[in-house]
Amino acid sequence: MDLKSLFGRRQEEIIGMDISSWGIKVVGLSGSMEQPVLELLASARVPSGHIVDGNVVKMNEVAEVLRSLLRKNRIKAKKVALALPTSAVITKKIMVEGNLSPADMESQVEEEARQYIPFPLEEVSLDFCTTGPNPQRPEMDDVLIAAARRDRVQNLQELVELVELEASVIEVQSYALRLATRRLVDIHLPGQDKAVVLLLKVGAGRTLMQVSVGDAIVYERDQAVGGEQLTQRIAAHYSFSSDEAETKKISGALAQDFESSVLAPYVSTTVQVLERGMQFIYNSTPYSKVNQIFLTGGGAMVPGLAAAISTALQSPCTLINPFEGMSLAPQVRNNLRLQDAPLFIGACGLALRRFSL
Repeated sequence: MDLKSLFGRRQEEIIGMDISSWGIKVVGLSGSMEQPVLELLASARVPSGHIVDGNVVKMNEVAEVLRSLLRKNRIKAKKVALALPTSAVITKKIMVEGNLSPADMESQVEEEARQYIPFPLEEVSLDFCTTGPNPQRPEMDDVLIAAARRDRVQNLQELVELVELEASVIEVQSYALRLATRRLVDIHLPGQDKAVVLLLKVGAGRTLMQVSVGDAIVYERDQAVGGEQLTQRIAAHYSFSSDEAETKKISGALAQDFESSVLAPYVSTTVQVLERGMQFIYNSTPYSKVNQIFLTGGGAMVPGLAAAISTALQSPCTLINPFEGMSLAPQVRNNLRLQDAPLFIGACGLALRRFSL
């Protein structure tokens, strides 16, 4: 069993690198968790099919894209924080006796993990962290276990090693996102530590719905809707290729009937899917309403989407900037990528890991 850290315990300076089907996003921070400074912001697209569900399929081609990104942006950092998709990681909270020695803790975690992991532990990268005494049984400690197939971890490691980087942290995507949004709760909902917050991260093909209260993630689910569906609608309506439709979508260079014929039906369909997702959440948690909706991700920057979600789910919905409240280093103040800030939510959360190691 490989105990390579999925939480990253070593104290070191790292940059956040979000690798998805869209491409590669990189964020570098300095300062502190309380007063972060944005030092680096960069991204590069990869061709469709090269990265699937966070797994690099075309290793050499993606490595060349990453190498070019590092060179173009003069990125000197050698240590990176990466994330596996939540669907690729099994997490489980267990209780163990308090004050166990490190060796006894590892032995007990391994025994507990065998009950929940559906494949041999020899094929697993496993890590754990203690989250504190159990509220109901103070003599016991709550421990969070995270396990992923070793080949998924090695896939990310191989990519960064090809460009002479080191994967110092391999995180679970949902926890990286929570780290990025937790500081925004303090900005938008000051003093409301128990507010029920719904994060909607609209990606290319899927939307993550994450409900959290305080530091705890209480429910997550994926919905099969995202920015690719809008691209497909544009391509079908105007007889464009997929690449041409994506370019037109980004630039906004579309015909006058775009809003009524393409955008409005897409927004309506997306909201209906999210409404169904919320019913699952309400049926699976003690909550029947959320106090605030945070909308983010590359597919979130669609005109009218935030307002439509707010109306349908009957809660305020804000398109969030993960860099809100941060200072900007001189070299990023005029970076055109800042206007696409929601795209960098995952990389931002990973970059923040340097302050919590």
